[in-house]
Amino acid sequence: MSKVVLDVSMSLDGFTAGPNVRAQEPMGDGGERLHAWMAGAGPDGGVDVAVRREIDARVGAAVVGRRTFDLGLGPWGGTPWPGVPSFVVTHRTREDLLGDNGGTFAFDGLPAAALRAKEAAGDKDVLVLGADIARQLLGAGLLDEVHIHLVPVLMGRGTPLFAGERADLIPQGKPRTGSVTHLRYRVV
Repeated sequence: MSKVVLDVSMSLDGFTAGPNVRAQEPMGDGGERLHAWMAGAGPDGGVDVAVRREIDARVGAAVVGRRTFDLGLGPWGGTPWPGVPSFVVTHRTREDLLGDNGGTFAFDGLPAAALRAKEAAGDKDVLVLGADIARQLLGAGLLDEVHIHLVPVLMGRGTPLFAGERADLIPQGKPRTGSVTHLRYRVV
């Protein structure tokens, strides 16, 4: 059965994007530093590349916040993973949109988007994109796991993860360390 998983890169001070998120800088000022580990160029980068491959192999669908969709559509060239269906959480629904890379975007409210994504994912996972949607899923009891790629940088400000939310998390496996520390938790 599929799980709804937040898989996110985060700075040591708890930010998932830099300040001033906008169309020209979808990750905010300096926010792309949070994803540099994916290239595997840092110390022990082979660990990072292996983690990234594991993530890509298990994604069956995505749940995306509307703002993340609006900012990401251009840079992604379609859905975040080519050919993978993505469900955009929004109050402004519209007809499905076929991405340039073969994936479809469907637009729905939070519970319906999560349910549809799980059905579409089959035995793979639903990955969550967007800090606000992650908070909403956690608050609604719809988030199963949290995977954090802890990046050794202090952003100072930006988009905080889970600001104000409370939950108990149980570690899943041992941390893996490449140029960043990869952590996995199950939401109680």
